[in-house]
Amino acid sequence: MTALNKYIQDNLPRFVEELIELLKIPSVSADSSHNADTARCAEAVRQSLLKAGCTHAEICPTPGHPIVYAEKIVDPALPTILTYGHYDVQPPDPLELWTSGPFEPVVKDDKIYARGSCDDKGQVFMHVKALESMLANGGLPCNVKFMIEGEEEVGSNNLGAFLRENKEKLKADIVLVSDTSMISMDTPSIETGLRGLAYMEVEVTGPNRDLHSGVYGGAVGNPITILAKMIASMHDENNHITIPGFYDDVLILSEAERVELNKAPFSLEEYKKDLNIDEVWGEKGYTTLERTGVRPTLELNGIWGGYTGEGAKTVLPSKASAKISMRLVPHQKSGQIAKLFREHFEKIAPPYVKVKVTEHHGGEPVVTPTDGIAYRAAAMAIEESFGKKPVPTRGGGSIPIVALFEEVLGLKTVLMGFGLDSDNIHSPNEHYGVLNFRKGIETIPLFFKNYSQLKSNNPS
Repeated sequence: MTALNKYIQDNLPRFVEELIELLKIPSVSADSSHNADTARCAEAVRQSLLKAGCTHAEICPTPGHPIVYAEKIVDPALPTILTYGHYDVQPPDPLELWTSGPFEPVVKDDKIYARGSCDDKGQVFMHVKALESMLANGGLPCNVKFMIEGEEEVGSNNLGAFLRENKEKLKADIVLVSDTSMISMDTPSIETGLRGLAYMEVEVTGPNRDLHSGVYGGAVGNPITILAKMIASMHDENNHITIPGFYDDVLILSEAERVELNKAPFSLEEYKKDLNIDEVWGEKGYTTLERTGVRPTLELNGIWGGYTGEGAKTVLPSKASAKISMRLVPHQKSGQIAKLFREHFEKIAPPYVKVKVTEHHGGEPVVTPTDGIAYRAAAMAIEESFGKKPVPTRGGGSIPIVALFEEVLGLKTVLMGFGLDSDNIHSPNEHYGVLNFRKGIETIPLFFKNYSQLKSNNPS
């Protein structure tokens, strides 16, 4: 065991306790009632970076939630790694499905249960503790900068402007992100692509007030019924999305690429068992791995209207609403897809209702290179840490800022995450394995070492 790994092992209980304190802060970016908590969490992240050994750490205000910037520059002549993550979390609802409080972290079965434990506080904190561990055992082989934001879960609306205004401050050689997952701890992997996102909200209005369903039912259009029919019409019998032009720019994989993608270890039976479903669902002609990685989707995220309280109320509601997300693949553009959605939704609305479409946020799909030194450095680090070569995979989620890193800063990104798809991110009982947390802290220094060595041999 190396001195660095022994340091990590000896201090792991403390690392977990410090993470638990961070997880207690309800930094829900989507809920304005938690704005003070979000600001408090930003300060806690700043303090943790200073404690770990950063020589500079600051809170950078934005029109929304603040960004934490920190750095440790050991030699300007050495390569610089820009570490990105986020301290904001998803809303914890529905609360009744949690077995313990979402902001009352507990460790059971060697997993840390709390909102944000995996996405993304636990993974951000790996980098903080990796920095501490490196500085306590020989120092850094290169420079490191941190940019930890508080709006990833609501679209990173202010991060683009921050990048443009701080190009010099954020100057680096590569971006390192741990906000993704692995296939399993037995089959480590590196995500080499992310889907984009177009997130919409729709409202259907019928009569000018809620009506008695006996007096008016059958004579006045019911917004809930009509909204349900409109949404259902957006998939055909093959689960193909029916919005005209939706697939026009979709990058079609070759048969060879599809075969390679499906070589990733995957058990359909275990997948169904984990989710307690009898059968999977999706676009006809594609495997589950293809549906979740390289095909676009349209999903209903929430729907409401009328009376939803206890007991009965015979009402024909005035309004019904829904939130809808579309995951995008290369070369789709979020703005164009949002426009196509709006036009289609307005067109299919029957004359007895009015519709309103609101675009919340979006992000572009990305494919990260696998032939550069950064990917090689990550693959070498994971192989040394896990004892197995990592499998390249495509991620189904979205990190809107990754495309902006290349557009604004001219930087490629490495997606070296240590979560698992079974960690219940965005769901009740989110958790993160203590082993995953430890392996991340052990692997990140190896990436620093490998990248610095490879970069020195390939300075261009």
